[in-house]
Amino acid sequence: MDGQRAVQEPREIDASGLPMEHAQAVILDALRALTDRKEPFAAVLLMPAPPEGRTPPASGDVPSAADRIRTLKAIRPGLTAFCRGLAFVAPADIPSERAAAIHSGEQLWGCPTTATQDVTAARAWAEARTRA
Repeated sequence: MDGQRAVQEPREIDASGLPMEHAQAVILDALRALTDRKEPFAAVLLMPAPPEGRTPPASGDVPSAADRIRTLKAIRPGLTAFCRGLAFVAPADIPSERAAAIHSGEQLWGCPTTATQDVTAARAWAEARTRA
């Protein structure tokens, strides 16, 4: 070993069955926990399909969009320091604003990202990032 800590196997964060607002909060919480460990990591993020029709936004204990943005800004330095890559697995028919966030890569997330509909490809990309 050359003094650097080994990168763990890619983490898989499954938010695929959740409403989008809740899924985003779960993912941000998981990424915060990973950055708090202060160890290099890559993650595969299983994203939910868009809801059928138009559903009202979730209420209650789900953080607002502004809260989620604040959380992302707070954890971005940790993502930049420790995240080797985020692989988003999302259906083809996601809304354009979600697609833009997923494809915004290092600008938004602070680390390399990729997006695919194929979980096997996402896992392979994340695994390769752990060795990069």
